[in-house]
Amino acid sequence: MEQETRIAVIGIIVEDKQMAGEVNELLHEYGQFIIGRMGLPYEKKGINIISVVIDAPVNSISALSGKLGRLPGVGVKALYSKSGTGKQEGREP
Repeated sequence: MEQETRIAVIGIIVEDKQMAGEVNELLHEYGQFIIGRMGLPYEKKGINIISVVIDAPVNSISALSGKLGRLPGVGVKALYSKSGTGKQEGREP
């Protein structure tokens, strides 16, 4: 039986640029679930901002967010869709 997945957006702020390699390694590890990502260097503040859109089981999203959040100089927040399909019950797409 296939595990239900959810769509989530993971927001990552990298304040310590030395952690960029480790962030990318983790994203690569979960690459099978990633729909897309966008990275923005913000030189004025000396940070990098990354947004990742992911379609994965909730435990995988939580695991990735947790691993990223434990890296020093890296802040992470995840925003989850309300359901796995995005469809409202009883309504046609």
